[in-house]
Amino acid sequence: MSLRTKAVAAGAVTAAAVTIGALTPVTASAHGALSSPVSRIMGCYAEGPEHPVSQVCKDLVADSGTQPLYDWNEVNIANANGQSRTIIPDGHLCSADRDKYRALDWARTDWPATPVAAGQFNVSFRVTAPHKGVMTLYITKDGYDPTKPLKWSDLADTPIATYTTAASASSGYYNFTATLPARTGRQLIYQVWQRTDSPEAFYGCADVVYGVSGAAAKAAAPKAATDAQIAAGEAKSTVSHHGHGGDTAVTATGRTLDAGPVAAARPASGTLETALSGSAVLATGAVGLLFWSRRRAAVRSKG
Repeated sequence: MSLRTKAVAAGAVTAAAVTIGALTPVTASAHGALSSPVSRIMGCYAEGPEHPVSQVCKDLVADSGTQPLYDWNEVNIANANGQSRTIIPDGHLCSADRDKYRALDWARTDWPATPVAAGQFNVSFRVTAPHKGVMTLYITKDGYDPTKPLKWSDLADTPIATYTTAASASSGYYNFTATLPARTGRQLIYQVWQRTDSPEAFYGCADVVYGVSGAAAKAAAPKAATDAQIAAGEAKSTVSHHGHGGDTAVTATGRTLDAGPVAAARPASGTLETALSGSAVLATGAVGLLFWSRRRAAVRSKG
């Protein structure tokens, strides 16, 4: 077989292998979530995706499976570009209008809530891939009704915190202070983290409750995932940020709000399977070319 033929065959095999490798799901730690106050997705992940404790987290898993919880640090829109209020419709704020995280939009009063009071509050955000950006926190207005889907108009105009994030976080956390206004009962803190080095943005909802204290309130409050829990779940994460660039655009879907828990849904895999099938054909063709070239060379040598 000539050197040129060998090179062509080897190149085709290599290209197929690279294509398959690039299309195979990879695990990557990406981005983060509020850990104080504890966001809905962080709290459910901390309870344990396979055996959640609270009813709302059990219902989330029954509806959407465990994958959204293993991907707790990925509630994002890749091309938000500062247009969150335009591209995320009312009622879909907590999920960022992503069907994968639809259960986070449920308007229920049994989401575990962090006890708070008016005044200074130390915010902690567990970051697994730091980015330059601005993190803005809003709180719901007086009169907020947690039994109704969250709307942009439910949020107070003035943020309770605005924090410039760095591209590094040696402790694994962004820590800053928020100023909580006077409120009563259940409220919700909404987080928008808009990157300044990319159009990508991240979102989160954390339930809080005013006017409760003591051991019972502390026991009912959501817990943040420990570093050990986070490390233990990394192998089951499907999040990939491709160099933090947000390569795959995720825009508003305009989906209808779920009325309640439904049969568990699983992500479609048709696109990946089709691509892998094409790669397999490419690899098979390359191997066939290699064998054909060797046989032709053998015939020539006998002649």
